[in-house]
Amino acid sequence: MNEQIDLITLRVIVTAADLGSISAASDRLNLAVAAASTRISAMEESLSFRIFERSSRGVQLTPAGRMMVQRSREFLTDADRLSVDLYDYSQGLQGHVRVLANTSAMLEVLPGLLEKFMHSHPLIRIDLEEQSSPNIPVAVLEGRADLGIVDLSNAPPGLALRDFFSDTLVLITPTHHRLARLTQLALKDALDEDFITLTDGTALTNRLMASAAEAGRPIRIRMRMRGFDAVCRMVAAGLGVGVLPMEAIEPQRAWLPIKAMPLTDPWARRTHRIATRSSVQLSPAARTLMDALTRQSAAA
Repeated sequence: MNEQIDLITLRVIVTAADLGSISAASDRLNLAVAAASTRISAMEESLSFRIFERSSRGVQLTPAGRMMVQRSREFLTDADRLSVDLYDYSQGLQGHVRVLANTSAMLEVLPGLLEKFMHSHPLIRIDLEEQSSPNIPVAVLEGRADLGIVDLSNAPPGLALRDFFSDTLVLITPTHHRLARLTQLALKDALDEDFITLTDGTALTNRLMASAAEAGRPIRIRMRMRGFDAVCRMVAAGLGVGVLPMEAIEPQRAWLPIKAMPLTDPWARRTHRIATRSSVQLSPAARTLMDALTRQSAAA
C-alpha cells in the first residue's frame, strides 16, 4: 500500500461519491475524466479493495468505500482548516505575541489601541505584562518578549527601536502650592521642594536624577511610590511634588486637588519606542501588531 495520501485523489473520490458519477466529479474539479478515473483505480489497487461499484448509471460506494469516504471527509476538513490556518499565520492574521510595556504605555495608549486591534484580529493572542523601561530590553534580547515598549532614546546593542507615541512630563503640585500659579517651569526651579517619586530604576526616575545632577542639585526624595495614582494622591495630600506624564494622569487631575505645569526641560518631551531584536525576524503576528500599533498611534 502506498502510505502517501494524495489529497487530490481523496477529493475526486469524495466528490464522485457525492455526485454518483466520476464524470460529474471531473467537471466539478476541473479534471479530465480519464485522469480522475485513473486516480481512483490507482487508489483501489493500492488499497487492495474496490471503492466504487461502476455501472452505466454511474458509481456507488462499496461498504469499504463508505468507510473510506467518511474518514476522507474528516481528513479533508482538517487539511482545509490547516491550509487556512497556515495562510492566516503567514499573513499575520493569527498567532501569539508577547509584549512588555512600561507604565506610561499601559495607561496612555495601549488600552484603546489593543481594543481596536483585538476586535479586528481575534485570532491573535497577546500576552501583555507591565515592566519598567530599563528592564524591558534584556527580556527582549533574551527572547522572553517579542515586543517591548520603552522610554529609550538609543537602541542598546542587539535591539532595533521604532517610534511609537510621545507624551509630556509635568510637575504636579497641590492646587494651592506656591508653584501652582506658574504656567510652566524647569525642574531646577522646583528642587527646593520635597519630591514624591516612583521607585528607583524607572526611566522617569532616572531622568529626574540625571537632570538634578546636571543642575548641581540633589533631589530631596520624601517618598517612593509604585504607581502614578499613588504619587498623585500623596501630592494632593500636600506631602510633596512630583513629575509624571500629563497624558497618564488625566483621571487624577479631574478629581484630585492637584495642578500640573509643563516642564521646559528638553527631556520632558518623551518619545516611547517599540523595541525588537535586530537579529531575529518577527513572527507575522508580531509584525502585524507592531505595524497596527504604530499606524493607529500616528493617526490618533
